[in-house]
Parts: sequence; structure tokens; C-alpha cells
Amino acid sequence: MMKPFKYLMIFCLFSFLFALTITSQNTVGLIINSENAIDGYTLFTVHTNTYLIDNNGKIVKQWKSDYSAGQSVYLLENGNLLRPAEIPSKGRFTMPSVGGRVELFDWDGNLIWEYNYSTPTKTQHHDVCPMPNGNILMLAIEVINQSEAVQMGRKLLTPPFKQLYNEQILELKPKGSNDADIVWEWNLKDHLVQDHDMTKDNYGVIKDNPQRIDVNYIGSSSGGANWIHINSVQYNAELDQIVLSSKHLSEIYIIDHSTTTALAATSSGGRYQKGGDILYRWGNPAVYKQGTVEDQELFGPHFPYWIGKGLKDAGKIIVFNNGTFRQPEYSEVLIFEPPAGTPGHYSYKANTAYGPANPDYFYNAPEITDFYSPFKSSAQRLPQGHTFICEGESGHFFEINEQEKIVWEYISPIGSSGILSQGEDPTNEKNIVFRAIKYPANYKAFKGRDLTPGPPIEKPRQ
Repeated sequence: MMKPFKYLMIFCLFSFLFALTITSQNTVGLIINSENAIDGYTLFTVHTNTYLIDNNGKIVKQWKSDYSAGQSVYLLENGNLLRPAEIPSKGRFTMPSVGGRVELFDWDGNLIWEYNYSTPTKTQHHDVCPMPNGNILMLAIEVINQSEAVQMGRKLLTPPFKQLYNEQILELKPKGSNDADIVWEWNLKDHLVQDHDMTKDNYGVIKDNPQRIDVNYIGSSSGGANWIHINSVQYNAELDQIVLSSKHLSEIYIIDHSTTTALAATSSGGRYQKGGDILYRWGNPAVYKQGTVEDQELFGPHFPYWIGKGLKDAGKIIVFNNGTFRQPEYSEVLIFEPPAGTPGHYSYKANTAYGPANPDYFYNAPEITDFYSPFKSSAQRLPQGHTFICEGESGHFFEINEQEKIVWEYISPIGSSGILSQGEDPTNEKNIVFRAIKYPANYKAFKGRDLTPGPPIEKPRQ
């Protein structure tokens, strides 16, 4: 007679196989949930809703806004939710992902702070970043009119507006429930170089000034006002530095945050004695005439950030490399370490490209074109050497282990027409997600919270 223990083992095995079979038939929501996946909760925002789901793809928490997503979203350690939002800009700007507003909700979904940064000539866009001191870094653009752009040394200005966008980083100190003090500011327009017209500002030799950005490098912008398209801002408190990514120039940039606003407009002062100039750049040395297309590593990148302490590759930078405008087009996740003599002081040899020559790690699909998002997207290091990836265009999230095996997989069931039903084909819907973040179960925001799962986001199978 078979012992009860053996019956139990057989029952568990069949239950596990049955669960895998059901999950494998899913078209949206949870696709794979292996026991090897990191225990945690995934956060993402689409339209007016922000969702926190567990590893079973079930809703643990949901926040509702009056405004559509302004792209990024963060769950803070105190349980508050930080989120840019999109308010009407009345077609004033040609840049996609213009938001104009930042919102802060408490754990219970109450709006506790709001701040609009949207005028006919300035607006928030894409990303914000929470800081340890409670302040918020915010990306913004500012219109540079035709005469100003010409004086900067810009060669090409396209109709109908013949203007450029200046990229800004503003540090906000929230005040009251709907205001903020701007306590620090950095402007790209203060750190340009051009070799087009010696009678105009910023004239110099491009290759001798890698600390500045060539105002006439077009990249993938087609010469429009949105010529650089910064899409991410992240902060390193230990170094007091900021890392940015440019979609159109296919580079990342690191700048000093320790300056005053006045020094940030110069090339001196601050902890690293370079003012607001670029401390480090990587991805496309052709922008500063120290390489060709064969030397290009990044193609329309998103979400570079320093990997945190306690994780594999801590201190290195991880970035989602979208892979647009190369043949064939495919995406990959890259991890690399900027050469530095001492922390934050980056090594650079004149008349060369910034190193490293190659990343320390990359991930792409076995059939490389099977993994591709031309825009948006993110990658994140998790404990145990796992990596969490958001393939933005298809709303596809997946977690891989150190052996690059997929241990968790999910497809956003939220399309342009609303919530999909299980069994529907999501490829006909724009189930785009800008970024998804997985927070381990021991994250401080979850301590003492009710994390009882509800239903999945998707509707039942019809």
C-alpha cells in the first residue's frame, strides 16, 4: 500500500503540472511563475491607473488618478506613490511623453501633493526621481526660440517653429499640497559646443570638448526641436551624481549634483570641480567626433542607473539598449562600469572615446530579433543575480535568473481600448508600458501593510 506521503507528493506534482499547463495557455497577465522567481511585487502605470501585482499576477494595490500616466512611477519606502501625469498641453510641444504634472499619493490612494509645471514654453516630461532628502528631481524642456538657437550656433532649424528644446533638470522641494520650491537647476543649454560659426556662442573644436554636447549633432531626431530627447533621470546619493539617457543621441551622461544652481551653469566648482559640464558619457562617441558608427554601443537607450549595494554588479550601470536604427534592430540589456580612478572621478584620455570598449554583461534573446522594443522599456537588477526586464512596446515583463532562464513572465492586459480578457490576443492592442519595477517582498514600503491579493487585472476568459 502506498504511504500517505507518497500520495501527497503525487498530488502536489499533478497540481504543479496542472498550474503550469493553465498558465502556459494564458495570452495576457501571468504567463510563467516559477518557484525560483524572486518573491516580490511589480509596479507599473497605464492610463489613469497604477497597479501593484504579486507574483501570481493578482492585484495587491491599485491607485487611481484623474490624469493619464506621465510615464514613470515609483513606490517610495514610506508607501507613498510618486507619479508624473499628463495634462493637456494643447499641442504646444512636438516631443512625445510630455506630462506637465507630478503627483504624490499615500498608500490608501489619497492625493497628498500635486505640482504642475506646464506653460506655453516649459513643461515636465518623461521622468522624475525621488531623492533621499524628500526632494524630487524632475525632467523638463524649455523652448529656445529661433534667434536664441542661432546665437547658440545651431545650424539647422526646421519649420514651422524653427526652435530647439533645452533640457532641464529641476530639483523640487514639495511645499504644501500643490506647490514646490525649485532648489537646484541644471540646463543643457549651458554646456554646448559648435564648430559651425565662430561668430556665435559655444564655438570650439568638438573633439577637444567631450564635456559639452555638439548642438548640431542631429542623431535620430531628423533635425527637429526635440533634438536630444532625454528620457530618464536617476540619482546616486553616495556620489551626488545624476545619470541621464538621450534617445536621439544614443548616449548616457553623468553630471555633478553637488554644485549650486549658479555653478551648474559653469564649467567649474562642485565636488568634482567641473561645474555642470558632463563628467562622463558613453554609448556613441561619434557625437563628440571620437568614433564612427562602428564604435556605437547604444541605440535609443532608456533607464540607465547605478546598481544598488548588495546586488550583483553593485556600482555598475545597467541600461536598456533599445537597438533602434541599427540592422538588424534588436534590444539588449547592458551592464558596464565607467572607468574611474576614485569613485565618481572618471578616467578619460584626450582624443579617445570614453571607456569601456565593451560592456561587462549583455543579455539578448537567442534569436536576437525576438527581443525588441523600439521605445520605452527598462531593466533592473534583483537579488540572487536575477534581472527584471520590461519590453515596453509589447507590455512584456520577464525575470531571468543568472543562467538567463525566464523564471517569471507577464503580459500587460491593458490595451488602448481598455482591459483585455484572458484568451485575447494582445498583439492587436497597444498594451505599451513605459517602465515596470519589481520590489522585493522585504521592501520597506510593505512592512505592516495589507498585501492580500485580489483578482488579476485581466477580465475572465470569455
